[in-house]
Amino acid sequence: MSGLAEEWKKQAVWCAHTLFVLGKTSGSSGNISFRIGENVYISAGGTCFGTLSEDDFSVVTMQNICLAGKKPSKESPMHLAFYKAHPDMQAVIHTHGTYAVLWSCVPMAEKNNCIPAYTPYLNMKLGTVGLIPYAPPGSEMLFQEFESHLGGSKGYLLKQHGAIVAGKNIMDAFYGLEELEESAKIAWELMRAGLKDTHVTA
Repeated sequence: MSGLAEEWKKQAVWCAHTLFVLGKTSGSSGNISFRIGENVYISAGGTCFGTLSEDDFSVVTMQNICLAGKKPSKESPMHLAFYKAHPDMQAVIHTHGTYAVLWSCVPMAEKNNCIPAYTPYLNMKLGTVGLIPYAPPGSEMLFQEFESHLGGSKGYLLKQHGAIVAGKNIMDAFYGLEELEESAKIAWELMRAGLKDTHVTA
């Protein structure tokens, strides 16, 4: 294994543990991956972000053929679709953060820009966030919906499911995911406080 793969595994494990401690995912939910060349290293199915280790990664091809390690996450097709649509992205993180899930359940008109940027940081760290229609987690229907709705965004809300974010490297994806979750929290709390206009216009 290359030195880069070893280094990125360590970063991915740190990110997974941090997201678990912060409550951005729980149990065996969530998956994380990074790409080196034509190989993708992705957390194995059934693993927990809180206990993820460097031995808990599968190596798959861009065609989702497992080359090494444990059985990959069942949601690996979403990660691969992201890499194919955005060749400059080298890491993907998917979590079930509370506020991302809550905000994904709110009816919204702007499907290609579904989280309002009440602070400048969402646009700075991530950009616009798209909304993927609901389909059962891990299903072929979800993968088809995800592929068909992929556009220029680096981050998406999966309706009634969670968030998925890509980055130029693992830390870039981590920062983007954190900003998505924080922005969803701000939007949710402002809506609860009675703010009717969910998007900043000025």
